[in-house]
Amino acid sequence: MAIPDYQTIMLPLLKFAQDQKEHTVRESVEFLATYFNLSQEDLADLLPSGQQKVFSNRVAWARTYLKMAKVIESNRRSYFRITDRGMLILNKNLDRITVSYLERFPEFVKFKNKHKEDSDSENPQINLSDDSVTQTPEEMLEDAYQKIRQDLVQEILDKVKECSPSFFERLVVDLLLKMGYGGSRKDAGKAMGRSGDEGIDGIIKEDRLGLDIIYIQAKRWEGVVGRPEIQKFVGALVGQRAKKGVFLTTSSFTNEAITYVSSIDSKVVLIDGEQLAQFMMDFDIGVSKVAAYEVKKIDTDYFVDE
Repeated sequence: MAIPDYQTIMLPLLKFAQDQKEHTVRESVEFLATYFNLSQEDLADLLPSGQQKVFSNRVAWARTYLKMAKVIESNRRSYFRITDRGMLILNKNLDRITVSYLERFPEFVKFKNKHKEDSDSENPQINLSDDSVTQTPEEMLEDAYQKIRQDLVQEILDKVKECSPSFFERLVVDLLLKMGYGGSRKDAGKAMGRSGDEGIDGIIKEDRLGLDIIYIQAKRWEGVVGRPEIQKFVGALVGQRAKKGVFLTTSSFTNEAITYVSSIDSKVVLIDGEQLAQFMMDFDIGVSKVAAYEVKKIDTDYFVDE
């Protein structure tokens, strides 16, 4: 079964607490996972940031909305229980609890309005009133972030393709240095762009001590890079008695090329245009930071009464 959205979770979560006893957050997650018949793969699914599990995040937001509507309450860390209001809701035998349903309670309306006041009017807001919304605020933020990142990938690639081959080679050196390879910049760029290289554009130290050498091929290609080009590069590695190589391109690789490098003894890493742009963003090559946002959560340990 697909992971349910946070609004679908709210009623089953409330029913879980109908015994009016205190329950832990962990207990609720385990109960709901069984209730929705989720697999281990479902439970392990992460948000794009990789920092939080999707299902746990949605349960947390369902619990938050119910709490803001005074349908459940939490009197101590990591525990919650149903309120009299929550019991009254269950007695109505509803098929579903939605955000718009919770708007009948003034405490929730105050919470929702406070969110609107805190939002920047120039930026898209997270609409807490729309029952069609299935994502939690974190999911919306992460989707928006991924969209911005993907748009920037294309911008970076377009710029790189406009640059000269020599600039592209310098870019590759800058990136590999930022990633921790090479010694000095002089060492890192050794032999880049050398003619008569038989398929090798440059070499770089794997570490600052130079315990091993990585051979580089950096090409601004418009078409897809196929197996023959990779075989040529591997042949050049063999000629140098080298075991490691990196082939970078502004385009992409065929499936045959990707399969080929997985079947040879030499360790060859293929970096296509999209991955190159992703690395450039991650290591601040050719990009500048405009703004940074921190998403925080409550530190329940702080509020423990000694």
